[in-house]
Amino acid sequence: MSILKFNKAELVNRSYSLKREILLANKTGAYCNTSIVSCNTRRYHGLLAVPVDALDGDEYLLLSSLDESLIVDGKQFNLGIHCYGDTYEPRGHKYVVDFNADSYPQITYKVGQILFRKSLLLTPDADRIAIKFELLEAPSKVTLQLKPFLAFRSIHALTDENDAARTEGTPISGGMSFCMYPSFPELNLQLSRPSVFKGPGYWYKGITYSDEARRGFACKEDLYVPGYFEVDLNSGESLVFSASTEPVDPSTLDVKFKALADATAPISSYHDQLVRCANLLRQNRGGRKRITAGFSWLHTGLLRETLLALPGLTLYAGCPQEFEEILDNLIADEQERLLHRTTQVEAPLYLGGVLQEYIDFGADPAKVWKKYGPTLKAVLESYLPGHRHEVAMHPNGLLWAQMDSVALSWMNAYIDGRPVTERPGYQVETNAFWYDSICFALEMEREDRDFVARWSRVRHMIEENFQAMFWDPKAGYLADYVDGFGRNMQIRPNQLFALRVKHSPLEDEIKPSILRVIDNELVTARGIRTLSPRDMAYKGVYEGSQTERDLAYHQGCTRPWLLGKYVDVCFRIKGPSFWKKAEWLSEGFYDDLGKHGVGHFSELYDGDPPHEAHGAISSALSTASLLHVDYLLDKYKDK
Repeated sequence: MSILKFNKAELVNRSYSLKREILLANKTGAYCNTSIVSCNTRRYHGLLAVPVDALDGDEYLLLSSLDESLIVDGKQFNLGIHCYGDTYEPRGHKYVVDFNADSYPQITYKVGQILFRKSLLLTPDADRIAIKFELLEAPSKVTLQLKPFLAFRSIHALTDENDAARTEGTPISGGMSFCMYPSFPELNLQLSRPSVFKGPGYWYKGITYSDEARRGFACKEDLYVPGYFEVDLNSGESLVFSASTEPVDPSTLDVKFKALADATAPISSYHDQLVRCANLLRQNRGGRKRITAGFSWLHTGLLRETLLALPGLTLYAGCPQEFEEILDNLIADEQERLLHRTTQVEAPLYLGGVLQEYIDFGADPAKVWKKYGPTLKAVLESYLPGHRHEVAMHPNGLLWAQMDSVALSWMNAYIDGRPVTERPGYQVETNAFWYDSICFALEMEREDRDFVARWSRVRHMIEENFQAMFWDPKAGYLADYVDGFGRNMQIRPNQLFALRVKHSPLEDEIKPSILRVIDNELVTARGIRTLSPRDMAYKGVYEGSQTERDLAYHQGCTRPWLLGKYVDVCFRIKGPSFWKKAEWLSEGFYDDLGKHGVGHFSELYDGDPPHEAHGAISSALSTASLLHVDYLLDKYKDK
């Protein structure tokens, strides 16, 4: 049974197809990302983007696209599609009759009596995209032309025709090699069948990315086409095209593709789809395992995203053996943010909760504390007065975070240099994580009596002051933050963490009231809203200009990553009776697998129905959260 659904009659409809993206990624950090009809609509789209170690390890797009043309009886049919301003040329999407992505993306074209299919695979452990072209049916011989569009630029940038570009190529076995600028790797273009490469090369100017234009960003660039490959095919014949940073033996391309295809089994369950996505988001480049926050533009190895996603992408994805290796690399890379300064003041404190989740999953508590206890203790010490400029403990035991015009939490969108949600003062979630980490450290520490004595006093101060600071008995929920003017009572999901942490600073009696408010104001069929729709600042749709979207980003958009926290809290408070509701809350994301990022889980959704998907098409936080929900559904199913 296919879990990816498409209206095949709509594939020739640009407005339908251009909204749906395919994504292939591998352990090296390479990716392929484009629309399901191979028209690039974002600057991040392309057939092969790779990290370039010589350029600080950032991602660079080498091969933007590959246009196919079929020549039969002297007539040429162009299957490619590009946007130039308001014009699309060629318009190869009109030949698309089928799209399938159950195992890997396959696009089928019909041109008269010709049936032609291309399949895309990314090599798991190398910077290489392989594309198989099959002439399934044809009344006579067909000449296939393949025209590569070269970019050689950062995935975040655009390029123009320039004199610095080295446009000549070098013949190699089975193809040609190109390197347009110093420090870039060679791009080796090779075919499994004998072919002819024909020039001359020329720049295609003004290629337009419609999604960038719609958002008000720079959206046009020039791409260089060095020529085209030409090869004859008869009905039933095929060839494999390879683009890679290292040349391969072209005689092995067919065998390599078949091996990759055979190893990519069709997905038959939603859990398997989650696990496949989790595998793509766990990177292993150069033997260092890290988590990619999302594709195509989110970074790898980020502190907050890694800590939040780590349990889901390892423990609940069936790879607990990778938990410590990823965490070790993160701690080594993020000493500055963990111990000295960060603009997401709650992020270092996630460490305590992550370690507790690891122990609850079955890790040995003594071994975990021996290995990670010193780091957590150092993190706690860094929040004491005199260590950090952005946040410090006050005499009441609570953490005060404030830097003028700086958003010091995960709600960190800016407009014209000013934060949309600055939230200065006592932040509810930061102080919940603070208390939880202290309690955990005191439970685990057995030898350092001075640490226990000092931090027991801090724990006691928080117990006396947290609920009094944030709880409003008349409103029945927690303040989002408290500053010099008093409580900010905007209804946001940050109060959820005060319920979710293992050591809650709240009395049990008030928890159901807080949960009711979250239920009534924030819970949707696509995650948890970032602000109540009754708030005047609420923006329910993530569309329009950059300013309009930034106003909605944390002012109404839902976050799937919050769903796992919410479901966990509900099972604790409501028990197994919550099971059906939890199942319903996760089902919608599976219904959306044929939208936005095909087979992937999006970063955010509109706060308003019908809750359209936006942001990164494959989010580590969303994927991890849904794996957590899946784990909880299995845990409570028969109780």
